[in-house]
Amino acid sequence: MKIPNALIQLMLAVLFTHELDAMTQSEWRLLYVLRNLNDEQGRWWFVALHLPLFWALIVLTHHSSDLVQRASRIGFAAFCIIHALLHWRLASDTLSTFTSPLSWSLILGAAALGAVFFGVEARRQSPSVLKANERDVG
Repeated sequence: MKIPNALIQLMLAVLFTHELDAMTQSEWRLLYVLRNLNDEQGRWWFVALHLPLFWALIVLTHHSSDLVQRASRIGFAAFCIIHALLHWRLASDTLSTFTSPLSWSLILGAAALGAVFFGVEARRQSPSVLKANERDVG
């Protein structure tokens, strides 16, 4: 059983939409690398850095090599969960303005999809599923 592309694509869509929301929240002010820049520079770098990041995420999570694709998907799912924990940790920071239901739905939605990914992955690796797959193949 292979992880459905739709799950990964939805996780990408939710995270990318969060980043649209992050622009309206001036998220660069929370990032240690960009927080000391003025808003104009911070905004520019925030957007500019997301272009190669988004491209890499799309390419790697849909790579033709099963090994690269699987490792990338595991890393991406883990990132979505860690990302939500970081937002939760920074929620009390005065620079954080992620307070709306929309913002938290996107942040937690990506994390939930990451957790679903790991659930599907764990089930895929379980001995009973592996035996069933062997019977189907043989």
